[in-house]
Amino acid sequence: MKFESVNLKDKDITSEELFNNRRKFLKLGAAAVVANSAVVDLLAKDKYPTSNLNYKKDLNELNLDLSTFDQITSYNNFYEFSTGKEKVKKLSHTLKPDPWSITIDGLVEKSFQIDVSELIKKFSLEERIYRFRCVEGWSMVVPWVGFELAKLIKLASPLSAAKYIRFETLFDKEQFPDQKRGIFGAIPYPYVEGLRLDEAMNPLAILSVGLYGKTLENQNGAPIRLVVPWKYGFKSIKSISKISFVADEPLNTWQKANSKEYGFYANVNPNVDHPRWSQAKERVLGKFFKQKTQLFNGYEKEVGHLYANLDMRKYF
Repeated sequence: MKFESVNLKDKDITSEELFNNRRKFLKLGAAAVVANSAVVDLLAKDKYPTSNLNYKKDLNELNLDLSTFDQITSYNNFYEFSTGKEKVKKLSHTLKPDPWSITIDGLVEKSFQIDVSELIKKFSLEERIYRFRCVEGWSMVVPWVGFELAKLIKLASPLSAAKYIRFETLFDKEQFPDQKRGIFGAIPYPYVEGLRLDEAMNPLAILSVGLYGKTLENQNGAPIRLVVPWKYGFKSIKSISKISFVADEPLNTWQKANSKEYGFYANVNPNVDHPRWSQAKERVLGKFFKQKTQLFNGYEKEVGHLYANLDMRKYF
């Protein structure tokens, strides 16, 4: 992927796409086009967020059709709030993402805690426009902002015995209402996910702290989440509070809930159906017709070698 530098100022909040969309600017009138306040008003009407992050912009060489900010932030799986996708946004106000620290422990030279704000200072941010495919059969395209997970791994200095990384979502009953329900909750808590260390080191795997140039919304996993674009969405764990380096494959939440339907790897694979539905096609949010799903969500060239000797029907 190629990127261009973005040093955000007030004038930079208007996207190139919006400037090129003549029909939108005709609404403002010729005189208003040059007025910064008018541009801001237009952005508000079209629900583009005001950028507040400094990052390198993805040039989108694959020419992916981005989902809108409203789609990305209004249709979410986050069971800690609700099993209803359209309800999550409304209920997520209980999450308090600032300040927020992450514990790094396990098979590392020295365990430590670090605030997300410090991570952002340590690692320069970049935009990654990725396909996002849910195991349920729907998809979107998201312009994430974050940094490569590999950078955090190098900072953690894992020991040679570390073969996997275990991620954990914050467990806080006051911030996550479904956690209060205990054994009657929608899923076991805290939410846990994991990656093989070589998967985590792949340049496509990132820790995201924003999207569309703005810090993450609560419903999207604020303040920091994992994004692994070649895997089904449930692997991209939200609101991370703990990262542990371990020797053995961690049991992730959906494996624990139903191991016959959800595996550890969860690579996007149109040739292996979910026990209750086909994975051959997907519904892109906002589009009527389904499209064919690509192996590894279209990232086979970048990640296929990781699974060259793995039976992906057995280790799904």
